[in-house]
Amino acid sequence: MISVNNLSIQFGGNYLFEHISFIINDKDRIGLVGKNGAGKTTLLRLIAGEVEPEKGNIIIPSNLTVGYLPQEMQIKSDKSVFDEAISAFSEAIKIKDRIDSYISQIAGISDFETEDYYKIIDNLNEANYRFKLIEGQTIQAKTEKVLFGLGFVKSDFNRFVNEFSEGWQMRLELAKILLKKPELILLDEPCNNLDIESIQWLENLLINYNGAVVIVSHDRAFLDNITKRTIEISSGKIYDYKVCYSDYAVLRSQQIKKQFAVFTNQQKQINEIEKFINKFRYKAAKARQVQSRIKALKKMNITKVDDTDDSSIYFRFPPAPHSGKVVVEANGLTKNFGSEMVFNNLNFVIKRNDFVAFVGKNGEGKTTLTRIIAGDLDYKGELKIGHNVVIAYYAQNSAKLLNQNKTVFETIDEIAVGDIRSRIRNILGGFLFGGETIDKKVKVLSGGEKSRLALVKLLLSPANLLVLDEPTNNLDMKSKDVLKNALLHYDGTLIVVSHDRDFLQGLTNKVFEFKNHKIKEYFGDIYDFLESRKIESLKDLEENNNVNKKLKDDEPSKNKLIWEKKRLLDKQIRKINNQIIKSEKQIECIEGEINKIDKVLTNPQKHKDEIRGNDIFKKYENLRIKLKDEMSRWEDLNHKLEELKS
Repeated sequence: MISVNNLSIQFGGNYLFEHISFIINDKDRIGLVGKNGAGKTTLLRLIAGEVEPEKGNIIIPSNLTVGYLPQEMQIKSDKSVFDEAISAFSEAIKIKDRIDSYISQIAGISDFETEDYYKIIDNLNEANYRFKLIEGQTIQAKTEKVLFGLGFVKSDFNRFVNEFSEGWQMRLELAKILLKKPELILLDEPCNNLDIESIQWLENLLINYNGAVVIVSHDRAFLDNITKRTIEISSGKIYDYKVCYSDYAVLRSQQIKKQFAVFTNQQKQINEIEKFINKFRYKAAKARQVQSRIKALKKMNITKVDDTDDSSIYFRFPPAPHSGKVVVEANGLTKNFGSEMVFNNLNFVIKRNDFVAFVGKNGEGKTTLTRIIAGDLDYKGELKIGHNVVIAYYAQNSAKLLNQNKTVFETIDEIAVGDIRSRIRNILGGFLFGGETIDKKVKVLSGGEKSRLALVKLLLSPANLLVLDEPTNNLDMKSKDVLKNALLHYDGTLIVVSHDRDFLQGLTNKVFEFKNHKIKEYFGDIYDFLESRKIESLKDLEENNNVNKKLKDDEPSKNKLIWEKKRLLDKQIRKINNQIIKSEKQIECIEGEINKIDKVLTNPQKHKDEIRGNDIFKKYENLRIKLKDEMSRWEDLNHKLEELKS
């Protein structure tokens, strides 16, 4: 389908990759992986036609359509959400306008025997045929389905695009790509702007997509669920495996170990041959053996061990200054945005050395609370920051707040003070900003590199309370692991917002679940929380998200919907309970009738008068059938009750 041939491109005087070649087939599901800055985004841009290669070429059939979602983009639109999304069906919209125009023209004609009339009719028939062929009549339903799947609600459809945050605008761009159904979809970190429910929906869609998909993502589960092929960019080369990411990681490690074992044995053999040659080179008696070994050495194919890019972030947080025992305390904490309630009357305490995970649905207030703790938002109620508490706050948009026109070194140099100024280069080197890289402008850095630079700024001032909001967004998998390891050695207090179970596992000792304008505290890490909630994944926290914080004033409030749902559920439970009670009484009554007949039948001589003239055996059989039916009904009712309660 698409052929990448001997592709090379330089960046800052060095080759990102050189002479790489591979083919993208019609139904491929490819995970493109590698460390931040390895060239993943650049390769997607090359395939999308946004960048020209310096050497080599990319052969794409002229009629093939490509949809590309970058990590970041500036979106300008004066349309509503629905109109912007449905614009993906440009051909269908144009044909529909033509059809409306033809119908309007026909309405103004009084003579139906003219040539103009027949011409309009022919054009209308042709337009209707094409409209049906491209399923133009379904575009509204398709648009609604995709918007709902990506987390929008009905009340969002008529709102203007510029009213939404950049993250929601990126969701809208993704919706347009999915609606266009290109033969090739290129996605660069699509999970960054999605909640778990939307990620699950996108997974299911891409698994069954009738085209090729290439994905850059740091989400292991997302890659494993979708991709069946993994291409790694490492040290300017690519490594192509026909397996998902997790299987690739195992196979790649095994391959390197085998190569190294063969290389070691071969080097040992070469050393022995060279020793023999050097020892007997000038001895005539050994001349034939020496020449034989020289020839063998020349013919030997030297095994090469693939270059492995093991460089990753290595750092430790500075020692945390000692703080009071209580780090954060809230009493009656309440936050509203206009008429919209975020959370109400929160009461909690975070103590020194607590590691707390904030989890829950998007829009429930996790980021809002981190901003309040960091001092970025006002609130009602009481929030106390403990004695000698120094806060370091990493926001979701920290990387975007960097000055794009400054270099990496200038970004850090302008805020570094005291002795730390002499260690700037060492600190940057620990975050893979070494050599000429420190002179790069921020605007040319990859998303992951910007995130790493924002983390460097976090390190410059020792803090005893780290507040991290989605710190792993844009970090590669190795960097996530190293960040987690650094946090595990941190001796202060941590608050972290994340949906990444791998990152949270074993990291925290408390979990705050945000739900229904409240928080509930659980002890342990994320899996202790999941066990306590008896749920298998954080997906359960994202359920029923069609009713969320973006509901208009003219729609029922979330609290009212929750209350109404609970009221109906309680009503159903009471109804089933009453039916079960009636059934049990009926069973008891039938069993009583059967017992009476049993007594008669076990002593027929004593009950001759009762048996005589009565069809007692038929009555007995009917009662047994009736009892069996009622017992079956009683079991069904109890099964329904258990389902409702669970």
